[in-house]
Amino acid sequence: MSKSEGGGVGAAKGGRGAQLKHTGLRPGWTTGACATAATTAAYTALLTGEFPDPVTITLPKGQTPSFTLAAEERTDASATAGIVKDAGDDPDVTHGALIRATVRRLPAGAGVVFRAGPGVGTITRPGLPLPVGEPAINPVPRRMMRDHIAEVAARHGGTGDVEITVSVDHGEEIARSTWNPRLGILGGLSVLGTTGIVVPYSCSAWIDSIRRGVDVARAAGRTHVAGCTGSTSEKTVVAEYGLPEDALLDMGDFAGAVLKYVRRHPVDRLTICGGFAKLSKLAAGHLDLHSARSQVDKGFLAELARRGGAHESLAAELAEANTALAALQLCMAAGVPLGDLVATAARDEALAVLRGAPVAVDVICIDRAGVVVGRSTVAGTR
Repeated sequence: MSKSEGGGVGAAKGGRGAQLKHTGLRPGWTTGACATAATTAAYTALLTGEFPDPVTITLPKGQTPSFTLAAEERTDASATAGIVKDAGDDPDVTHGALIRATVRRLPAGAGVVFRAGPGVGTITRPGLPLPVGEPAINPVPRRMMRDHIAEVAARHGGTGDVEITVSVDHGEEIARSTWNPRLGILGGLSVLGTTGIVVPYSCSAWIDSIRRGVDVARAAGRTHVAGCTGSTSEKTVVAEYGLPEDALLDMGDFAGAVLKYVRRHPVDRLTICGGFAKLSKLAAGHLDLHSARSQVDKGFLAELARRGGAHESLAAELAEANTALAALQLCMAAGVPLGDLVATAARDEALAVLRGAPVAVDVICIDRAGVVVGRSTVAGTR
């Protein structure tokens, strides 16, 4: 169980926070946030002999949730703390899972080392944001854990040189309900999250919130709005265009909901920004980008690459690539602008859904770090 202190997910009149408030759905916490809380509690106990309960952490956007410990164990050499994940109202397969972190002292200068315990997967194929052989603990959760280890070390006189082993009870079984095995993440779940917060996506509630977001933007006189798949893409369009918060639509996976509502309630310009893999689905004609309801078509990516000048041997590699990211990296190495090709195809698909409505559209594709990897020109009626 956990509670939020020092701020929630936002209470603005428009934008992402207002959309969540409008749905009435309760947000939750990512596996990365839970692992960070467990790590913080375990290292504190290792240095002081006492587990903080509840334990408070700071998320990337400054929120300070507190987590109640569900498990704790300490020896002279290590300490383990466990947190039960609360995903809020999101239908997350990891909701209720017990996430444990064991922190063990290492010699001075060793730094922070991550290990996969039982129920956490290991990367076995390229194309993911971590090298083959690494624990499936994503970059932002790693950074959060490192930062909190450093804070605890500074507060209690530690060196900050530790091994962190993250495990999830029954994680290998839960992972069978995810895409991990197909992506080559074997042995369990991934430790994920870029903000620490799980935003719940009830289809009907979230689509209603998208409509509310368009209405708010139009009432404020906004002529340029952006449909974003998440917080990283929001940052990108703000940096690119300086859009205010009430011009930002958190469309999540519901690209079709944005396009169909804007078709009936036009704005002069719509920018769609999101991860390369998700927008490759839109480019292929999918309007629901959720991984359970649409998949990256690597054969489609291979055909786009051919149109961009890729030779047949490269196209064959793309069709067999492990992930969309792997396909993008192959094309970047070969000088084939797959990112731009996907962005342009996604823009054209969006214009087809708009059916001639007086809306100009452009698309920006980003990678996991928020780096722009593809963009289209602006097209349509303004």
